[in-house]
Amino acid sequence: RVDAVGYVTLAEELRPDAGETIRYFVEQNVTLKVISGDSPATVAAIAGSAGVPNAEPAIDARVLPEPETDEFIDAVNDHAVFGRVVPDRKRDMVKAMQAEYHTVAMTGDGVNDVLALKTADIGIAMGSGASATRGVAQLILLDDRFATLPAVVAEGRRVIGNMERVAQLFFTKTVYATLLAVLIGIAGLPFPFLPRHLTLIGTLTIGVPAFFLSLEPTEEPVTPGFLQRVFRFAIPAGFGAAIVTFEVYGIARSSLIAEGLVEARTAATVTMVLLGLWILIEVARPLTPPRLSLVTAMLVAYALALLLPLTREFFELTLPSAETWVVVAIGVATGIALIHLLLRAADGVVGRRLERRLEREVEAVGDSISRLLSRRPS
Repeated sequence: RVDAVGYVTLAEELRPDAGETIRYFVEQNVTLKVISGDSPATVAAIAGSAGVPNAEPAIDARVLPEPETDEFIDAVNDHAVFGRVVPDRKRDMVKAMQAEYHTVAMTGDGVNDVLALKTADIGIAMGSGASATRGVAQLILLDDRFATLPAVVAEGRRVIGNMERVAQLFFTKTVYATLLAVLIGIAGLPFPFLPRHLTLIGTLTIGVPAFFLSLEPTEEPVTPGFLQRVFRFAIPAGFGAAIVTFEVYGIARSSLIAEGLVEARTAATVTMVLLGLWILIEVARPLTPPRLSLVTAMLVAYALALLLPLTREFFELTLPSAETWVVVAIGVATGIALIHLLLRAADGVVGRRLERRLEREVEAVGDSISRLLSRRPS
């Protein structure tokens, strides 16, 4: 007779932060897949306990269709957990996800992960992993903690997202400065800004705001089309600001309103600062309390520069007359409306172009399928 005095359970031990990390990626709409050489049932059980969505059913990689076929690509993209995966098949799975236009990040620590890590868009190796794995990876987690990746993703999004905002601000200045120079040259008028005026405008509407915006965290995912979005914003915004500032300057130059060149330049500077702050608001949307405080601080700073005698004299500004203030107010209101309409119109034109391009691509695919079917023997 044998009496049992105890039992031993063999189980994988999950790290305490695994569930939290998985939840982060799920909330960020990152598709998670577990690819392992172990038994599919074992892999599914571990993945399910960690919180990986769609852990069941797990797929045995040995029964998958041939690589690079439509059936293989669909199977890889439709399921989340795979077992009995050999190194070559891991690489094929990465290619299958890339075939569906996914940006693929692969983590691993063994020699059998080298091919997949090298093929992936971002290869992430563990610091204690094989030297070959570390050699082909773009990122190495020195602390061997998968929980480090959310901070990596957040930092990447912060840098790219904030760089886009900063680029929109700086390129908008390039657009309106260039257009103003052309208009002033054609009209034969003195340039509306002195170098110190441009310093004041650039500091309050671009330099200081760009510094703080570049440090803000962001949860926005990175999407392709960085330059297109920058151009789509900067060209309409810069065009609207330049046209309205030129009109205000031209009206203020008339003998009926402004008393001299200094007042006309002050009117142009006030108009450009206010329109620049509105452009800053457009760039900083959605307006969180810190961003709104930033815009308000820049507005107060310019008001002090205009009202204090010392700074007003340094920047060669003057307090405009009531008639000039009316022209500036009308110009700023018109400029805000014009910039808003131009930005919305630019978004609409790009949207229609994308729709037409998609329609053309669908038609091209349909034509290709029709030609292939027509060549099939009856």
